[in-house]
Amino acid sequence: PIVKKVSFTGSVAVGKLLARQSASTVKKVSLELGGNAPFIVFDDADLDVAVSSAIASKFRHAGQTCVCADRFLVHNSVHDEFVSKFVAAVEQFKVDQGMNKGTTMGPLITQMAAKSVEAKVQEAVAEGGKCLTGGSALTEVGANFFQPTIITNVATNSRLWKEETFGPVAAIRSFDTEEEAIELANDCSVGLASYFCSKDLSRVFRVARRIETGIVGINDGIISTASAPFGGVKESGLGREGSAMGLGEYLETKYVFVNA
Repeated sequence: PIVKKVSFTGSVAVGKLLARQSASTVKKVSLELGGNAPFIVFDDADLDVAVSSAIASKFRHAGQTCVCADRFLVHNSVHDEFVSKFVAAVEQFKVDQGMNKGTTMGPLITQMAAKSVEAKVQEAVAEGGKCLTGGSALTEVGANFFQPTIITNVATNSRLWKEETFGPVAAIRSFDTEEEAIELANDCSVGLASYFCSKDLSRVFRVARRIETGIVGINDGIISTASAPFGGVKESGLGREGSAMGLGEYLETKYVFVNA
């Protein structure tokens, strides 16, 4: 009873455990849990903007943020051109120790994390995925370093597609229609962040309304800011951080009526 509020950032499994434990005393709970963000490239997208946004969202911190793009959906008509530009840009990365000059991507948090990413990559390729760049650990640099990796034709039942990767791997599939892209993007148990690229404002508002995530980035890959509410839907959690809404999570509303 001394603790009035629980705020947690972490895994879905631990978030559910804390929610159950908090229920016995009806504590207020804020949970920022897992993500598996879709990144959609529509046929009318500026592909240079799409590539720079994809890199910013996918590879910052070596893919180790809860809002990193994981599942890339690219329209068939621009798939090959986007992928070619994406691969060319990623192959310019220098993966090394962060204190070394010229480093553009650093390590994963642990060796276990690197091995987990490698296992998912190997499974995805065995299931029919095509690895266009990367795909291996960089043990010559360090035990927890992994190559920035791009895999196309990833199966929707692959662990690489269905689970949050938390590593520098972009899983790509193509699509034909807007409806198909939205269905694939929403076919997920979590809903923290999503991204898409389009120059059509009607599509921008239409798709943003239908995407089932708490945060939507359009034509950009880094969208978090302290002045905006941050949080998800589905199993990505409860409540919001940031903005006035984030402060409201720590307040109680009291109504007082005085007949004087």
